[in-house]
Amino acid sequence: MCGIVGYVGNKKCIPILINGLLKLEYRGYDSAGIATISNNYINIIKCKGRVCNLQNQAEINNLTSTTGIAHTRWATHGIPSKENAHPHMDNLGNFAVVHNGIIENYLELKNFLIDNGYFFYSETDTEVIPNLIHYFYTNDLIDDKMKLLRAVKNTCAKLKGSYALEIISKFNPNTVIAIRKSSPLIIGTNKSEKFIASDIPAILQYTNDFYFLADNEFAVITKNKLDFYDKNLVKQHKNTEKVDINCCSINKSGYKDYMLKEVYEQSTSIQNTFYKFMVDNNISFPYINIDIGSINMIYIVACGTAMHAGLCGKFALESLCNIPTIVDISSEFRYRNPLLNKNSLCIFISQSGETADTIAALELAKSKGATTLAITNVFNSSITRKADYSLYTYSGPEIAVASTKAYTSQITLLVGISIYFSELLANTNTHFLKDEILTLPNKIKQTLQTSSKIKKLAKKLYNKDNIFFLGRGIDYITSMEASLKLKEISYIHSEAFAAGELKHGPIALIDNESYIICTITDSTLIYKVISNIEEVTARGAKTIIITSEELQTSDSEFIIKVPKTNKLLSPILSIIPHQLLAYYIAKEKGLDVDKPRNLAKSVTVE
Repeated sequence: MCGIVGYVGNKKCIPILINGLLKLEYRGYDSAGIATISNNYINIIKCKGRVCNLQNQAEINNLTSTTGIAHTRWATHGIPSKENAHPHMDNLGNFAVVHNGIIENYLELKNFLIDNGYFFYSETDTEVIPNLIHYFYTNDLIDDKMKLLRAVKNTCAKLKGSYALEIISKFNPNTVIAIRKSSPLIIGTNKSEKFIASDIPAILQYTNDFYFLADNEFAVITKNKLDFYDKNLVKQHKNTEKVDINCCSINKSGYKDYMLKEVYEQSTSIQNTFYKFMVDNNISFPYINIDIGSINMIYIVACGTAMHAGLCGKFALESLCNIPTIVDISSEFRYRNPLLNKNSLCIFISQSGETADTIAALELAKSKGATTLAITNVFNSSITRKADYSLYTYSGPEIAVASTKAYTSQITLLVGISIYFSELLANTNTHFLKDEILTLPNKIKQTLQTSSKIKKLAKKLYNKDNIFFLGRGIDYITSMEASLKLKEISYIHSEAFAAGELKHGPIALIDNESYIICTITDSTLIYKVISNIEEVTARGAKTIIITSEELQTSDSEFIIKVPKTNKLLSPILSIIPHQLLAYYIAKEKGLDVDKPRNLAKSVTVE
């Protein structure tokens, strides 16, 4: 989860490190810290809370070093505190480390180090790393230029879990060593500067030339030189890659919050997505060489919002391709011994491409001979390197923790691949659906015009303790995603129910204080859902309806209309009022919409 940044160059590193941390706060914001090195001395400043607290430390302006590493934390081991904040040092102050990931065997390593005379200041798993480096460094009798790198390599050989590390040492004062395993790490470069970070947005304003570290690959970084080594410390050649992302896309562009900006960007992000696979009403994925006729089972595996997109994809794949499709949560998938073989297609969805559980599930699928397809928003992410095939959503950077435009782009791409497979199988006429995809950008703009009405609704709901969401069929998936959005950023307890299941238990929760938000876009289910609405209003509940249909009911307090579209595409439009409602409720409560408590954007630990 955490965000890490590093710099080696000619400039003062503090402004660059602080700027990078601010751009990485979506990865964690429990505490923050910086380590710089000058005059063979490591200076560390850290504090609890947001990066702005670190930025306001008086002593930070006195640091003039041109080499440093920095960290913004999402707490795993140990409470958010100054003591647990990164960077961490060895006992003698020779080495400093920042770490994104989890060291699963840290207790075993900690006990080993204690037995060898080391002591610990924090509750973190990370603190074992600099002390292990010290242990191996001092026990290495060969004193050459590779000594520090060998100590880092020997340390990493002892670590179980995931990590992206940046290390500085007073013995190599103008050098940063970087290493990754199952956690992302990139290096940006120009003539006399090097930038290290968890994600591209942290350093994009300085360079478009990047190296993407592979698992178990080491980088030794100075301002004028960059050397790469494999796990055996054999030198490797590596090429830079250009990243074509506009810096403006990672700014708020006049919006109050990233989330609101990203909600309003959905017409563009969806258009960018389908333009990549649809030309002149023809759908093509030329790099996807899957024999769909041999596939007898499809699995869609993802977490959170991406899993909800996968559920929408299940509707499309089964409707258009007649192939049984199972949707599973990544963290559960590999623990239930899924029935996979060479005739299985496994689709893995991750906005960041770094979701630890999803990557682990992908590796399991590959080991069983299944064909693997990744859907992600981030080029060269871990999931794309491991999957047989990859598709991108082209949504642009999504900074807010609560996903919006990535979700609707994922659904668009899943419908697109379903149409493509269907045409390969000659199963159905899909022209009507392709025509409808082209109308989505304008229909999204129409849907966004409901915002003023939704603001009024937010003023009515923001002080509620419980809100329920109902839907049938594909609208139940929208209700699930709507409930998640509300929980994520407003901290209001909410639950989504399949409307037909109310009588099987959940209706016991309904009383005259209840608010129920119902989504209705499937014309074949209108009368069934209206009956469910009447059941809850008879018990005192107040209802709000989001619909594309003309309804013959006057029982609801609010009816919010969205444009009508094909059922398989309807979640793209119907979720937008829910996104706006969650946003405006959180604003009414005075909450930080982009950085909700306890959450981080990229879930890189299991």
